[in-house]
Amino acid sequence: MKQNFAVIGLGLFGGSIVDTLCAHGQEILVIDKKEELVNQYRDVVTAAVVADAQNETAMKQLDIGNFDNVFISIATDVEASVMATMICKDLGVKHLVCKAENQRHARVLQRLGADEVIQPERDMGKRTAIHAMDPKIIGDLKLSGTLSVAELQLSNKKFTDQTLEELNLTHNFKVTIIAVSRADQSETFIAEPTTTLRDNDIITIIGNQEDVEKFEMLATAD
Repeated sequence: MKQNFAVIGLGLFGGSIVDTLCAHGQEILVIDKKEELVNQYRDVVTAAVVADAQNETAMKQLDIGNFDNVFISIATDVEASVMATMICKDLGVKHLVCKAENQRHARVLQRLGADEVIQPERDMGKRTAIHAMDPKIIGDLKLSGTLSVAELQLSNKKFTDQTLEELNLTHNFKVTIIAVSRADQSETFIAEPTTTLRDNDIITIIGNQEDVEKFEMLATAD
């Protein structure tokens, strides 16, 4: 079912959410204070706006309260994150998902009424530890009714020795790889189009929950 989404903050986390929503043909409003980030999405989203999410008047003009789902991914600026959360809740956002910088920040966002609070670095750390204790365990994190993040170890050679640009997973499988850890733990880095996947890489993917589960089964097949 098509819904409308707003993504506030277009860093790596917010950008990955936008890429996944675009792959599923959703209606998306993107908002950021930096024009250069907004311009990257003008041709692929419903609307792309340069605005300060701390400005209640601007948020009212964008009719943010009528969106089904709003993601606030500006965690490094805690004050901006808190103000944006307050404004979105006051304006009646139906489902608000916020990224938090740390546990204290997360508690504040929860008290302000955020429906879901995500701490990607903490959650990735937990999944990495679980994977180290038992490589067969795959961690995942539900972001909203439509999105989830999962970490898995790549064993299907269909996906190895190719760049992400060549694989074009967003188009072919409707998932996006956002981070890669080498099997020997020599490197952990943000995924780029030029990143080449290797056998037994540990990859972090984001996508619709059903698509993530399908890709997990395929990518971990021997």
